[in-house]
Amino acid sequence: MTVDDKLIDKLAKLSSLHIEEERKDGLKNELAEIIDFAKNLDDIDVSNIEATFTTVKGGTALREDIARQDLEISQHILKHAPKQENGYFIVPKIIE
Repeated sequence: MTVDDKLIDKLAKLSSLHIEEERKDGLKNELAEIIDFAKNLDDIDVSNIEATFTTVKGGTALREDIARQDLEISQHILKHAPKQENGYFIVPKIIE
């Protein structure tokens, strides 16, 4: 994968971040290093390793998922939202 200005611009748009032009070259190098490091995982032979479901002994503790509505908490959260309308968050469109 090539990390170029086009990719940086796309990532900036998807993350709703503004990236200064003078920061882009450094960011391209950092992302390229991260991608190269992650590619090292391709070299690991895992053919003789049995897949695991979880690393937690005895499995993951689950709790019953009970839906409940607390109008006071909802109003408090929405009061601090940058934009809200009719009890919903208003977010910028990022996918065209």
